[in-house]
Amino acid sequence: MVKHSDDNHINLSPARLEAFSDAVLAIIITISVLAIRIPSAPTLESILAIVPVFIVYAISFQMVGTYWNNHHHLLRAAKHISSGVMWSNLYLLFWLSIIPITTAWLGENYLSHLPAALYAFVLLMAALAYTLLQWQVLEHNENKDMVHEELKRRPKGIASLVCYILAVLAAFYNPLISYALIALVSLLWFIPDKRIEKFI
Repeated sequence: MVKHSDDNHINLSPARLEAFSDAVLAIIITISVLAIRIPSAPTLESILAIVPVFIVYAISFQMVGTYWNNHHHLLRAAKHISSGVMWSNLYLLFWLSIIPITTAWLGENYLSHLPAALYAFVLLMAALAYTLLQWQVLEHNENKDMVHEELKRRPKGIASLVCYILAVLAAFYNPLISYALIALVSLLWFIPDKRIEKFI
């Protein structure tokens, strides 16, 4: 890629970055479903045995889908792709790529403390990475001051980070509390955040 020395922008369109990210997210979802085993026998008991893994997969699927949806709306505000945007985007994809591993482990050990804590920790790091990407994207938006003010009015991002931190800590006390906090964040972001698009 050719880097412009005057503004730190590179010759990569937001559409190409989004297409690359879409492909990675699709692979992450595909790998996650592989954690669900085929029932060992044609019985109800065999189906019930994989229910916990399926539930964790469904949650992870929704989480990755939520990032995909919000990622699409965020990149609409990107007028230029800087090296900071590229690296923060890769950082986000790195943490999202670990979700299949923690999904499989948690599905097999959903009442255990450490798998629940690690699952919540990975979600926390992904949320931090998304926050970093958001900062990088908005840094090159001509309306960045107004966007930041709009985001401060309804700080879903900060609330999500707090919930994830509490989820990590709660996992060592009662994993069910951790799952409730994760579900709360999921509900917060179920509807894509379109506030940034008002300033495009």
